[in-house]
Order: sequence, then structure tokens, then C-alpha cells
Amino acid sequence: MTGYALGGCAALAIGLSGCRASPRASPGAAQPEAGPKGAALYGAGLFTTGAWDFFMAFSPDQRSVLFGRADDAFEVFDILETRLGPDGHWSPPVKPRFAAHYSNADPHISPDGRRVFFISNRPEGGKPGEAPRPIHDIWVAERDAQGARGARDPWGEARHLPAPVNDGTNDRWSPAVAQNGNLHFGADLGGPGKTDLWVSRWKDGVYQAPENLGDAINGAGLEVEPWIAPDESYLIFAGLRRPDCVGSYDLFFSRRIEGRWEKPRPLTAVNTAASEFNHSVSPDGKWLYFSSGRRHAGPLGERFDAPRDDRTVAGVADGRKGDIYRIPMRELGLDVAPIAGGTR
Repeated sequence: MTGYALGGCAALAIGLSGCRASPRASPGAAQPEAGPKGAALYGAGLFTTGAWDFFMAFSPDQRSVLFGRADDAFEVFDILETRLGPDGHWSPPVKPRFAAHYSNADPHISPDGRRVFFISNRPEGGKPGEAPRPIHDIWVAERDAQGARGARDPWGEARHLPAPVNDGTNDRWSPAVAQNGNLHFGADLGGPGKTDLWVSRWKDGVYQAPENLGDAINGAGLEVEPWIAPDESYLIFAGLRRPDCVGSYDLFFSRRIEGRWEKPRPLTAVNTAASEFNHSVSPDGKWLYFSSGRRHAGPLGERFDAPRDDRTVAGVADGRKGDIYRIPMRELGLDVAPIAGGTR
């Protein structure tokens, strides 16, 4: 979720209304290998509802999803979770334990599925009833592999990441974790742009001071919402006011070659005059999911509301908020290796 200028995810809201800043078929083998060429609406009635719908974080087996939804003003954010049942239908979305209170967004599941990193404006103590903070920090929750907490919610309580990842001064955005534990995120920490991309490396069981990804990635505009490949071989991020933007927020791709990031290139098969943001790649590396404020006059695609209820798609693709789309990675013309899972 991109947030800038308005504070929190509101950053995205600025850019999304003209440029939006911060703003399914069964997954895996059960999904069709590819539909018609180009991006298609995804998950009408469940993931795409006409609200501010953004970001898809699949579990490694692609049978559960964490996703984001915002209020009409794009000021309060919820993380919701749904699971694919044996009948082929997704369960009604609910707030997971770690995101039951306050404003929460940008969930990124670690490649091994054991942790979820996300942002929240809750106080450091995290107790319901206390006043929210004016900024969003990075938090993490762990999955109980033994199922001791029950099948309904396998996630534990969240804990606040200490300094130097969070420093209490301003927002953090979209904490994307690699299989080695390195944490990539967006923040205004004094780089060349108002908001840049940073990495905090996991070393000896401790997160190190954030490092700017450098001039190859960060410019005078805004770079937000990184999604990092598990092996850190490539990066996809949202950018605003970059020279090669065609809309407001656009998506960009960069590979890391011999330890250095190459010049980012825009994803021309995805970007429009509207905003594209809050993206992720499926765990098998086959699909790019993203949110877009574009208008869409075609069919809604497969409906995911069961039983069907047309109220769940009122306002979808009217260009006023954000809807979730997906496109096969192979249609993007990127030279990337298949994703292999990893553990930390």
C-alpha cells in the first residue's frame, strides 16, 4: 500500500485519485494456466468488490490469502484473510488475530510461510483502546506450525520490530522479506527522493541499519511498495513522478546483476494512465497481481462470491477506487528464473 503526503497509506491516496500513492479462480494448479493476453480483473465479489481493494499475499501452497481493503477515504486499512476450502470456494474474509485492531496494511508472507510482515499504526504495546500512532511502523507475526492456536487462525500475536527498522519518525511501507530474511521497504529516510526504497539486512539474528538501494533505483520522484524475489534476483516497485511514468503510480522492474541493481524499466504491459500499485508475484512465480484505478468495461471474469450476490461487485472497475488484476508473468517479457521457495 502506498502512502505519502497524506500520512500513512494516504500517501497513496493522493496519487491514486489521479495518481494514487500508497494506496479468483482457484490458485496454483487449479487455476487456468493463462487467460486472454493482458491483465484481467481478478476475484470479483471477494478480492475485487468496488471498495479500495489492494495487495494479495498468498501462502506458499496458495490455499490462503491475506489481502488489503481500505475505507472510502483511503485513511483506514484492514488486512483480511480467506482460505480455499475442499469444495473449491474461498471462505468469507475475516481479520486475522494479528490485525484485529487499528489500521493495518501491506502484508508480506515470508517465502517459507512462517512469518508475515506488515505495517500498522497501533501503539508499540498494541493494546486495544490505546490511541493509534500518527505513523505506520513495521510489525511481524509468526504462524504456529503445530496448529496449537486452532485452524481458524494459525497466526500468533504481532510484535513491533525495534530500531533500526522502525525509528518512530515516519511511515514505513510494504515490508517485503526475502528468503534470507533481508527486509525491503519504502520510507522517507533522507534519500534522493521524498520516499525511497531501503533494505535492512538480517545478520546474526538482528536487523541492521537500513541501506538505500541506490541511485539506480531511487530518484527524485517517489519509489514505494517494493516486492522482492525470494532470492533477491529481481525487484518490482511502484513509482510516482519518474520520467518514464505514463500515469500516476506505475510499476517498475529491476534485476540485480552481480550485486548491483540495473536501471528499472516500466512494466508497459501493465501501466496505464491511471495508477497501478500494491503488487505481488504468486509463490510459484507464474502471476503478477496488482491493484489499479483504471476503468474496465469488459466482463468481470470468474465470480468468487458464493453464494452469488451482485452487491459485492457494485462499483467494480468504475475507475473511482482500486481493483485487483492479474497477468501471467510470461506476458511481461522479463528474463527471470522460476521462483523456488526458501527458509530462514
